[in-house]
Amino acid sequence: MAKPDGGLIQETNRQYYEGAQSFVADGTNNIFTANFNTDLVFGNFDPTEVNYGLNNFKLFTSPTGLAGSFTEYTQAYTVVNNVITITAIPAQFTVIVIQLKVLTGGNYGNGDAYGNIVENNYGGYQYVSIPELVTNFMVGYVGAGKIIANVKRNDVIFHVKRALQEFSYDTLRSIKSQEATIPPNLSIPIPQDYVNYVQTSWVDNIGVKHIIYPTTLTSNPGSLLPQDWQGIPIQDNFDEDLDSTSITEARWAAANDNLIIGNINSNTVNSGLTPAGEGVFEQGFLGQRYGLDPETSQTNGWFTINDREGKMSFSSNLRNKLIILEYISDGLAYDQDMKVPKMAEDAIYSYINHAVLATKANTPEYLVNRYKREKSAKLRNAKIRLSNIKLDEIVQVMRNKSKWIKS
Repeated sequence: MAKPDGGLIQETNRQYYEGAQSFVADGTNNIFTANFNTDLVFGNFDPTEVNYGLNNFKLFTSPTGLAGSFTEYTQAYTVVNNVITITAIPAQFTVIVIQLKVLTGGNYGNGDAYGNIVENNYGGYQYVSIPELVTNFMVGYVGAGKIIANVKRNDVIFHVKRALQEFSYDTLRSIKSQEATIPPNLSIPIPQDYVNYVQTSWVDNIGVKHIIYPTTLTSNPGSLLPQDWQGIPIQDNFDEDLDSTSITEARWAAANDNLIIGNINSNTVNSGLTPAGEGVFEQGFLGQRYGLDPETSQTNGWFTINDREGKMSFSSNLRNKLIILEYISDGLAYDQDMKVPKMAEDAIYSYINHAVLATKANTPEYLVNRYKREKSAKLRNAKIRLSNIKLDEIVQVMRNKSKWIKS
């Protein structure tokens, strides 16, 4: 493949795939500059120090550069702005390797540079960062002879972030996912950067997902007020309402889901609905599920959003199940999230154009409306591009619909 030659790609193939960059010491220089797409994070050079665990890389040296001859360098060195300064000048012809942490552990020393820094960089070329968007906008859309003669850089940064938030909800659809096991209390905390859920599923023994649906059968109360015999909420010694546990949630957690979904056989008594010993549904009995509600006639379970506790609560049949929660954020929670797919880059510029002009004093209304229409058109284009619809996939779906049902 081509080497970096002035284009947008700055990493070599080795830096991208292996996460490694090497230097050969000349015996006089002790400064070495890394040019990964990922900035070096440095805590300490000494493995016995706590901050050493903050490093997102390891440094290796070898007198020959041959495989198996590399050892981790743990003598004094510093890192500032991706520049490594080794206190003791390395001997001439010493091979120095910077290895970003990788899931495989890397190919140097003991192969223990474990982490996911390299993997996080994979596929990064399809995105544009916020600083790049701001700089490109200032160069391309602001200046003498342009519709926006001047604007503060901080204003552009604000509008870029607002655009990223708005686009994250229904255009970019940058779906995040989290794997978890449902504990005995049937609740898990909502992810730290959660804005809205996309889908929740439990995973079976062969890795297949089964969708868990939200339910309207129950809900999580927003406040819990213990009452006296007259129904009046009880206060503590500080005149504040006492808090309590939810009876509704306790009953739902203890519920037998089979009584709801209609999964009833000859060993199941419809308790609570008929006298004891009666109401037994014989397995296979004709009409036993007549009138079953399609909303509840599934065995995958349900979930609710418990805003009072900031958790997702699940039905009792999902206890100890492995689940995958897919959700969207606003694109601003973490630095690695603050990027925009290149296929939506033009739509971002149109959004900023309209936002700047709409908030600028004495801007002609026809100009604001013009850029509002342009923003909407570019947004539609971005949605079409990001929908990622392929002809082969459409054909496959249509083939699935063309089935001859034989009697």
